[in-house]
Amino acid sequence: MFDHIAQSVTYQKLKLDAPVTVTVTVKRLDQIHPQISGNKFFKLKYNFLDAKRQGLKKVLTFGGAYSNHIAATAYAAQLFGFESVGIIRGEELKDKALNHTLATAQQFGMQLYFVSREQYREKTDPVFLQQLQQHYPAHYIIPEGGTNTLAIQGCKEILTAEDQQNYDLICCAVGTGGTISGLIEASAEHQTVLGFSALKGNFLQHDVQQWTSKKNWQITDAYCCGGYAKTTPELLKFMQSFEAEQNLALEQVYTAKMMMGLMDLIQQNHFSPDTRILVMHTGGLQGRSTEQDQS
Repeated sequence: MFDHIAQSVTYQKLKLDAPVTVTVTVKRLDQIHPQISGNKFFKLKYNFLDAKRQGLKKVLTFGGAYSNHIAATAYAAQLFGFESVGIIRGEELKDKALNHTLATAQQFGMQLYFVSREQYREKTDPVFLQQLQQHYPAHYIIPEGGTNTLAIQGCKEILTAEDQQNYDLICCAVGTGGTISGLIEASAEHQTVLGFSALKGNFLQHDVQQWTSKKNWQITDAYCCGGYAKTTPELLKFMQSFEAEQNLALEQVYTAKMMMGLMDLIQQNHFSPDTRILVMHTGGLQGRSTEQDQS
């Protein structure tokens, strides 16, 4: 259902200024599929298979205005013959023009329902979910960002045997914690996993601890630029110069923040000499912008 649409993934080695002794290789998960790209391919795979197993033909999920998950779920639903509903954080957005991510989701047939930020915070509350299930009785509910046990099962498949053997440090952007949890679970004994949070705060540490018992990981929010989907002139400047130097497109919500953080740590000699770093490009390029408002 999913594997037959996957395209080949390449590895791109970054050009680093001397006298840096580490190596950085990007695993181009963004190449897996034009719409279900990056980590979303792995997070959605077993959720859609489970929905199909249950005989359901409608899916419902949650996300913010810049959610790659929302756009990818909408396309996957259309591709596999499902109807889709997206519960979107921010009631004030319903009277505004849709940004590119939400317009893309709507184009793929997703019904968008905007709720207040207060109501959105109830998205994991059992009572709220039960009410939602009653209102949408034939819908398969996928959590925000797609993160659940099935998503982590899929994300464990991101790391190949060669990845486990050839690299010392695995880096990824972090939103809801599902991707990094799968990478941690799949990582080899000698490997460390470093997550760059797109959100402000240390709550993701607790969330990831719910999914793994391993201790070979850490998450930093030092490069979140103030919070989810927020940008700074520094981030946008970095993004433009990086893309020009490396011939590798990023997006400002996740991958640019991760890459800016990684390059800063390298310049600080944060890593041991000869560390072999593998960076996950988790896609989301449909939301790419180098001129996003700083809000």
